Amino acid sequence: MTIALEGHFADRTTWSMQNCPVARTLAALGPPSAVLVLSEAYFGTNRFGDFVRNLEMTESAVTARLRHLVKAGLLSKEPYQEPGQRTRYEYHLTKMGLDLAPTLVGLMEWGETYLPHEEGRQVMLTHAGCGEDVISEVRCASGHTVGVSEIVMRPPRDPEPWTPPGDGPEAGSEAGSEAASGAGERAQAEAADVPDGDD
Repeated sequence: MTIALEGHFADRTTWSMQNCPVARTLAALGPPSAVLVLSEAYFGTNRFGDFVRNLEMTESAVTARLRHLVKAGLLSKEPYQEPGQRTRYEYHLTKMGLDLAPTLVGLMEWGETYLPHEEGRQVMLTHAGCGEDVISEVRCASGHTVGVSEIVMRPPRDPEPWTPPGDGPEAGSEAGSEAASGAGERAQAEAADVPDGDD
C-alpha cells in the first residue's frame, strides 16, 4: 500500500522530501499552534483579542502566529477602527488559506477517527445543503476515489511538441516548402500589426 514512483522520482538518490511540496506546505503552515490560529479563522474569528481568548494562548504567541500566517499569504491583515478608538486590524482568510479547507477537514476527521476523545466523538461535519456528513477523500479528475496503492507520482507531463507548418507528408517537397514559406510570411505580417505592449 504505497505510492508508485516513476520517472526521476524512481531513483530515491536524486531527490529528497526536504524539497518537496509537503515540506513547502509545512513551512507555510508553521508550528501546530499556527494551524490552530488558521482553524480559528475558519470559525469566523478575525480580531486579535478573540484569537487570544478562544485559543487560550498568550498575546505574544498569537501575535507571532498571525504574523507568520500573513507573511505566508494564508491570512490578510485589514485595518478597522471603532468610533473613538485607534486603528486596529482584522485577519481574514485569503484564497490561499481557504483552499486549505480539504486538508483541515481531513485532519479533523483523522483525529476523530484515530485519536478519539475520552468522552467520545466531539465533532461532526455536515453539508448545510443536504445534511449528509462531510468527508475528505482523494479523487482523480474523473471523480474516482483513489487509494494510496493506486497513486503514481511522476514528473509533470511535457507539453505536446510544436510541429511547424510544412512538416507533414509534403515536408521537403517544393509545395511543402512554398506552403511553409507563405505561412511564415503571413505570420510575420500579422505580428507586425500587434501593438508592442500596453500603452
